[in-house]
Amino acid sequence: MLREREVILNELAQGLRPMPEGIVWFESLAEEERRAALHELSLFCGQARATKEDAAEAIARSGIRPTHTPAVMAGLGRFHMSGLPSYEHIKAFRLLVALLGIADARRRERSWVGGCSHEWHRLSRERDLGTPTT
Repeated sequence: MLREREVILNELAQGLRPMPEGIVWFESLAEEERRAALHELSLFCGQARATKEDAAEAIARSGIRPTHTPAVMAGLGRFHMSGLPSYEHIKAFRLLVALLGIADARRRERSWVGGCSHEWHRLSRERDLGTPTT
């Protein structure tokens, strides 16, 4: 069963939850929890096979500048951003959510054409049916 944080992160990446709501949620977390969420996002990006080529589109989607530290790191293929200073967390969060959305959509399009059994890929269906996801 997915934990609440996993659900929120995946809903954001899949466009099922608006980013402004995600930012409010992320900012409400204690610093240690924000770092844990960034770490989880980076792991999810790895599982979805995010590439440094995806970074340009993720930077554009996230609305951060290409010169911001998280954008530079992503352009180099470095997605583990939980060690960044706290003032970079929101930028890293926005970028990693966008990156996960791009990589995960591509992976589902190519690898899971006939469907998928991953819980995080059934969130929209469960939402439509009113099934609890946490």
